Amino acid sequence: MFTEDKLTIPGLVLFIMEGLSFLLITHGYRYLIIKKNWLAKSMRNLIPKVVLSTLVMGFAVYSIRVMVSYILGIFNFELLNITNILGLTFTNALILFLWSLFYFIYHYFERFNVSLKYEAALNEIELNSLKSQLNPHFIFNALNSIRALVDDNPEKSKLAINQLSNILRNSLITDRKRLIDFESELYTVKDYLGLESIRFEERLKINFDIDPASTKVMVPPLMFQTLVENGIKHGVSTLKEGGEIELKAEVIDSMLKVQIRNSGQYINGVRKGATRGYGLRNTQQRLKLIYGDKALFKIKNENKNTVLTEVQIPLSI
Repeated sequence: MFTEDKLTIPGLVLFIMEGLSFLLITHGYRYLIIKKNWLAKSMRNLIPKVVLSTLVMGFAVYSIRVMVSYILGIFNFELLNITNILGLTFTNALILFLWSLFYFIYHYFERFNVSLKYEAALNEIELNSLKSQLNPHFIFNALNSIRALVDDNPEKSKLAINQLSNILRNSLITDRKRLIDFESELYTVKDYLGLESIRFEERLKINFDIDPASTKVMVPPLMFQTLVENGIKHGVSTLKEGGEIELKAEVIDSMLKVQIRNSGQYINGVRKGATRGYGLRNTQQRLKLIYGDKALFKIKNENKNTVLTEVQIPLSI
């Protein structure tokens, strides 16, 4: 039982009906948003539509309140006062505008998250594609090196096969990984250079300068092996007297900085006597996909006899 100083039954019914009117109107409003694809519109085009829609819906809720109160016998003619009409309409419109705001924010974030997941999936597919291209490319070059040794020096060819076996084993282990520790990558680089030193003999000089702090940094697999291979293929191997490969790694300001120096020249963006290196394109694509703008890749002539390839990778993505 309700008394005069409490909510009456007609008043409670009016309150419930008004709440239902908000529910039904927002349901229809959501249908309109989906049908007209408002989520795809720019903010400039969307805001006027939302403001106008909420004002119309605000007036609709006010009209329902008037009709229900009349049916329930609690109609008050003051509701038809212009001040009440505007006040209640704008109040309802404000509530509906806030509902719209939360609705659009929620769905924009939903779409953004879906977009990020879709982009991540595409990136992963492209990364896997790039990695799958590395193995055949490397194996082809390695087998050519071994073939050159088979007739001239069978013992060295056996050693070369062992080196290649180590590389392939490491490659199979890391093939399914997006990142590996730099120490594991160094093992592959050293096996590769061991294989090449059999072919070049005294014509290839190798130097390493590795900061112990760099060994646990996570890096893309086969990336630095590919850059070292690129330096030998387009640098050292083009020189009659051979040359030198140097790999230096250190951690500076939360970045892994790796420098690869090789004998040769880099002219107009291309190593002398070669087309633009496959390994360079591959490296740039992989760094962009994994690190975005956080990583750095550059190649230049350090002097007239040496090409410097430099990669900087953040310690954490």
